[in-house]
Amino acid sequence: MGGTRAARRLLASVGLLMLVALLAACAVGRAPEAADGVDPQEEAPDLGAGLGRGLNLGNALEAPREGEWVMVLQASYFARIREAGFDSVRIPIRWNAYAETEPPYQLAPAILERVDWAIAEALSHDLAVVINIHHYDALMERPEDHHARFLALWRQIAEHYRDHDPRLYFELLNEPRDRLDGALWNQYLADALAVVRESNPDRWVIVGPGNWNHISALRALRLPDDDPRLIVTVHYYEPFRFTHQGAEWVQGSDPWVGTPWRGTDAEVRAIQRDFDTAARWAAECDLPVYLGEFGAYSRADMESRVRWTETVVREAEARGWSWAYWEFGAGFGVYDRARDAWREELLRALLPE
Repeated sequence: MGGTRAARRLLASVGLLMLVALLAACAVGRAPEAADGVDPQEEAPDLGAGLGRGLNLGNALEAPREGEWVMVLQASYFARIREAGFDSVRIPIRWNAYAETEPPYQLAPAILERVDWAIAEALSHDLAVVINIHHYDALMERPEDHHARFLALWRQIAEHYRDHDPRLYFELLNEPRDRLDGALWNQYLADALAVVRESNPDRWVIVGPGNWNHISALRALRLPDDDPRLIVTVHYYEPFRFTHQGAEWVQGSDPWVGTPWRGTDAEVRAIQRDFDTAARWAAECDLPVYLGEFGAYSRADMESRVRWTETVVREAEARGWSWAYWEFGAGFGVYDRARDAWREELLRALLPE
């Protein structure tokens, strides 16, 4: 009984009968129903197991090849991110684009060298760093065909970084979806976690729910109850017609251009309800929360983007969550690479002076 995460958190406050119910739920990985009297903000972790406030270095290593989506990582970016006051970076990586398609699915040395460099730059500037598997679309579409390759990627990544700095965090997969959802994702994440734990028994590992890491999918997420080094991640882009207005990759989004976000009571309450749902789930299963992506695309007006971003950040921090804004210097960017300067309004929404 003492080995279950929920038991350690709730023993003193919810009583033995409620504890037994929660033990049964979390032990099989099913998120329990919200318990009466459990405050989602009670005993909130201090911004998520050391990740704090972060930025995604998107559109670089998750492109088919670095540079194809304009972004190429520069050493100066890490220095600027730290100087601005951020604590961490998340580096999305399309590992599958650099791996053989037949067993043993060997990774190209060049990608390991490039990621080594990026991690070293982050750590040298006192930034914690998250690396993930990003844009593995074939895994989502044909999971059975790619299960062995997915595990082989993690075996190589984990073994390569087995003795690395503990400020390096692994995220198993960005936004599982399509056919890799629900029960099948629960199976795949358990398999991948077991592979990682063979060489990295104590490293923090980040896992999110299906349906694009959506908060609504948390109740279907099943995680081992005996692993104390897990962080749950969710992504937040609601309302989608606002955050993705005019996004070139979202079919039919052009008519949304001009959609404002005014910060009305109803708009703020919608964010609070979503975050309370995630906070209760995480509190009941004793997991820190990492808001791994959130942002509003550049086609939205800046005043609305700033209001929305500030609200999301403050609500996340009120619940003790760590976060990483999407993203540094592309379509959602808080940094204007053409001017070599921060977009101050967005920066201050994320990091008030």
